[in-house]
Amino acid sequence: MTSPSEAHMRHLRILLSSLAALPMAGGFGARLVAQAPAMLPPVATAKPKIDTLHGEIRTDNYFWIREKSNPDVIAYLNAENAYTEAKTKHTEALQQKLYDEMLSRIKETDVSVPFRENGYYYWTATEKGKSYPIFMRRKAAAGSADEVVIDANALAVGKKFSQVATLQVSPSGKRAAYLHDTTALRYYTLYVKDLTTGKLLGDSISHVVPSVAWANDTVLFYQTADSARRSDAVWRHVIGTPRSGDVEVFHEKDVLDNVGVGREVSNKYIIINDDGFTSSEARVIPTANPFAAPIVVAPRKPNVEYQVDHIDGAFLLTTNEGAQNFKVMRLPENQLGKGEWREFIPASDSVFIEYLVPFKDNLVVVQRSGGLRRLRVMDLKTRRAVYYVTFPESAYAVNPTGNAEFNSDTVRFVYQSMVTPPSTYDYSFSTRQRALKKKVEVPGFDPTKYEVKRFMVRARDGVMVPVSMIVGKNWKQDGTHPLLEYAYGSYGATTEATFNSSVLSLVDRGFGYAIAHIRGGQEMGRAWYDQGKMMNKKNTFNDFVDVGQYLVDNKYTSKDRLIANGGSAGGLLMGAVVNMRPDLFRAVVADVPFVDVINTMMDASIPLTAQEWQQWGDPHDSTQYAYMRSYSPYDNVARRAYPWMLVTTSLNDSQVGYWEPVKWVAKLRSMKTDNNPLYIKINMAGGHGGSSGRYDVLRERAFRYAFMLDAVGISQ
Repeated sequence: MTSPSEAHMRHLRILLSSLAALPMAGGFGARLVAQAPAMLPPVATAKPKIDTLHGEIRTDNYFWIREKSNPDVIAYLNAENAYTEAKTKHTEALQQKLYDEMLSRIKETDVSVPFRENGYYYWTATEKGKSYPIFMRRKAAAGSADEVVIDANALAVGKKFSQVATLQVSPSGKRAAYLHDTTALRYYTLYVKDLTTGKLLGDSISHVVPSVAWANDTVLFYQTADSARRSDAVWRHVIGTPRSGDVEVFHEKDVLDNVGVGREVSNKYIIINDDGFTSSEARVIPTANPFAAPIVVAPRKPNVEYQVDHIDGAFLLTTNEGAQNFKVMRLPENQLGKGEWREFIPASDSVFIEYLVPFKDNLVVVQRSGGLRRLRVMDLKTRRAVYYVTFPESAYAVNPTGNAEFNSDTVRFVYQSMVTPPSTYDYSFSTRQRALKKKVEVPGFDPTKYEVKRFMVRARDGVMVPVSMIVGKNWKQDGTHPLLEYAYGSYGATTEATFNSSVLSLVDRGFGYAIAHIRGGQEMGRAWYDQGKMMNKKNTFNDFVDVGQYLVDNKYTSKDRLIANGGSAGGLLMGAVVNMRPDLFRAVVADVPFVDVINTMMDASIPLTAQEWQQWGDPHDSTQYAYMRSYSPYDNVARRAYPWMLVTTSLNDSQVGYWEPVKWVAKLRSMKTDNNPLYIKINMAGGHGGSSGRYDVLRERAFRYAFMLDAVGISQ
């Protein structure tokens, strides 16, 4: 460990008043000095942990930071927070200004568009000054009164963190089951509320995971997880009986697979999904006989994934068996387990089938081509009429939602773009016309002041990477403007060109905001995902760097004005690219970053590890280890100059342990050769998504944006 200079040591006697109360447990190794420029960052004590893996001696000086119950660890985290707060104090007025701007673009008292299910309309409401939604309903009959199903604000009283993860109402509408977490660790408790009396029943069940499904008004299915929080079992509960009498209807022992449960939209079946990253197996239970044994829909096969849906009289299987972009197979429901699946929608090299939205007489196929999502409608009565719902902009996002009624003539979807706020439409199958039900109101927003750009960037291997970008109308491509490049690029998760009212605070100050649709997502089809995982993972990082270089070379920005941002697996992206090309970026903001790849993927007791051996690789394998080791951000920190860096995490993050980003920052501090700011902000009560309340989320965002603006010299 490098010791501070004697001059700096003399300043230890002049501690900031804001740091005076900080716990100073012996040996935690955080040396605190006075206000900048003399103030030094905390220095974590190096306590070498030495291992040998595949012949390589591995030394981890900061493994001890994983000891959450160690007072020295908490003291170090508090010291880091205090240092960050002190060094960013000059941006507090800017943070407040950004917060006020972002809040002003939100209609604080608002309601969503009601959707119909089983004779009721359901919607959510927000009220000014309240952090959480209120779940509402009313009977579909005219003149019915509004009812509160769950007020999440009431559940949050006195809690530092509060999240309602799942809410399901029984078929008759008499009972509501919901999951509530107050730890941020994804430890949920299942509650059942009698909606006729407003009182909770005595059926609370702790340590469950999303989601739940009603078979009828008295039988409920729920999930539990193993010690690594892998959802591994589905249980049947009868209302009014003790948990000890619940029956485990399915248990998956394979650590590569995750279990899920739900009721499909025709309401005839409970579906138990048992999926890994490379294979699937689903089971069904008739809701008319919830005590029946689950029936396998299609036996698991290596490297074959599928999703099951039910339409009138048949099951549909969306599968990649012999079809990289997926195809749809059909089986009459009376032949389940004994009949032969027949092709219903063939595969295509240019069209990727994402999923299906089934109705009694129509089927909506959600598919991708040319980097954009499209809605294809099939008339199930004639099986001949096939048509598309079209959209006007060159870059957009569309998402079917609220389609809870099987026997419906309309499909509901939300359409948006980088300059079009989320707009809810009902599209009629019979008239082929759409009706706008609501466009989210964004006070003060004028779309004519902005411009969207969509272009392709050639990556180093010749692949063309799409980029979606928003700028102000007066923006000029002359290399003088700051630019925020954002990406995710993992798990096949597609990053759409959605509306983001918060980022307008950057764009209004001259920024460009660019989304790089890099490999690892599925923007360009299933191959896009396959080319960005396992032994192809470096394509993700190369794509991001190549897009950034293109933006500089073509004067969208300059190296001293380019900022990179990503979170979670996108934080891994940040860690990789800042090691690869630290000279390319003025600043990097890594949110809840997965950066300690080898140590985490070696430890199956850590949540998400084992099943993700099929996503990143398994370092127990020497070949996979070598590849993962070559990009792991923590393992590749070097003695070099790094850009401005802000890292965020939460103490109770169960998806990326807080110790990963904290260790990374500690190692960066010990190695980097520059004087650029390196800050970490730790939410001591939050989870993977940070705080749970909407106002706190905005304040966290304002802090990040203030850092970005400060990095490029913008103070107002």
